[in-house]
Amino acid sequence: MSKELPKGFLWGGATSDFQYEGGFNEGGRGISSHDYETDGSKEHPRHHTMKMPDGTLIEPNSSFILADSVPKEAQPVFLDDQYYPSHKAVDFYHHYKEDIKLMAEMGFNVYRFSISWSRIFPTGEEEKPNEAGLKFYDSVINEMAKYNMQPLITISHDEMPVHLALKYNGWTSRKVIDAYVKYAKTLFERFGNRCKYWLTFNEINAVRGFGPTGVRNANGQDRYQADHNMFVASAKAVKLGHKLVPGSQFGTMYAMSEIYPATCKPEDMFHHLQEHRENWYFIDIMGRGYYPSYADELLKRHGVKDLHMEPEDKQTLKEGQLDFIAFSYYRSNTTKKGDDWFNVGGNPNPYLKETPWGWPVDPLGLRYCMNEIYDRIQKPIFIVENGMGAIDKADENGYVEDDYRIEYLQEHLSAMADAINIDHIPCLGYTMWAPIDLVSLSTGEMKKRYGFVYVDMDDKGNGSLKRTPKKSFNWMKHIIETNGAALD
Repeated sequence: MSKELPKGFLWGGATSDFQYEGGFNEGGRGISSHDYETDGSKEHPRHHTMKMPDGTLIEPNSSFILADSVPKEAQPVFLDDQYYPSHKAVDFYHHYKEDIKLMAEMGFNVYRFSISWSRIFPTGEEEKPNEAGLKFYDSVINEMAKYNMQPLITISHDEMPVHLALKYNGWTSRKVIDAYVKYAKTLFERFGNRCKYWLTFNEINAVRGFGPTGVRNANGQDRYQADHNMFVASAKAVKLGHKLVPGSQFGTMYAMSEIYPATCKPEDMFHHLQEHRENWYFIDIMGRGYYPSYADELLKRHGVKDLHMEPEDKQTLKEGQLDFIAFSYYRSNTTKKGDDWFNVGGNPNPYLKETPWGWPVDPLGLRYCMNEIYDRIQKPIFIVENGMGAIDKADENGYVEDDYRIEYLQEHLSAMADAINIDHIPCLGYTMWAPIDLVSLSTGEMKKRYGFVYVDMDDKGNGSLKRTPKKSFNWMKHIIETNGAALD
């Protein structure tokens, strides 16, 4: 079976503003809830820097998978002896023309990026948006248009204006729903004539804690209340977007690391069913427009006593369900009876090799995942993140021989092509994470690199920021030129 993909398939890359954009204190940008997150490593988790009323400094872990609770009285602070990667990232803010040109040279016809909410509404509660912020994204989208590259915009990528987090305890408050809808409306009115594809949230099934959601308590009650409010906000945005931007299509992005039962023991199989529902919960509600039958059991398992819902929420969810299902895929894991409940992660698979950061490599799992999602939801899918974090060794000219990345992508893209051509899964496109090196979300490092383009910068932000295409750059260019046929 040929690997060539259907005509019109969207090839591109994906980034987030706080890992890539920089320009922290420029153009009227406000402070984001993510700006207080330090760098880290595999051995030393990233954390927020906060101060108690008596002056004591605390450092709650900020991992979106296992976030620490933040005391109610703690206030975020910037410390001179800490490095905050989001402030500079890799400075797309000043390199966007160069970077978009590099993406165009590879043949991208789509680029997924997130808009910084605090760049548009610095506190989230202004009556009028920040015009300088809107003009920056105008420039980005216009630059893309020169190369016939479509935007795929993520409205909220794991962050919010910190003012909303501190004043309302983030997404636990319905006040934030209103702020989000106002923000989304502004984007639709400004960019809707140039943007067809939208994502309301990023990895909504995995995010939790202060940085991604503005929520102080890491307990199940607050987390799932915040999730419900995000479901409602997404549905309202979808309804509004369809009205204001005719022909627009909306998805939400889910972290879909595949999970397998560790054994065929019945108890392990049933635990696997329940574990899988940790993710299906989010996709079912937003993709089908209603809470599933297993929701009560799942919520009880997480200590949720009651979710506050308004009478109209049920109808809103029904009317604002998603047009397509977007997801990230990096790895697969196993689970068995007695394991903790995770949305992302699990136990190692003895049949798989791992990356230097311990992420199992499972190309067939991508095809498996694509089939699972479509069989369940029966809506088009969009692979909006996939890639391999690795330690790249650049020569004196910044060139990297990244054959390991080429091998990873060859295998995963081939599995994707089989799902499309053999299994007949309708897939809109593929945006690789990340086309140009940026800051790692999980560790805050630069040495965990993903890109086709090497950026001269170290873990503390030192370097020239020079961009140099790697070996994988021309390889991927050829794959796109042939619309996947070269994968054969």
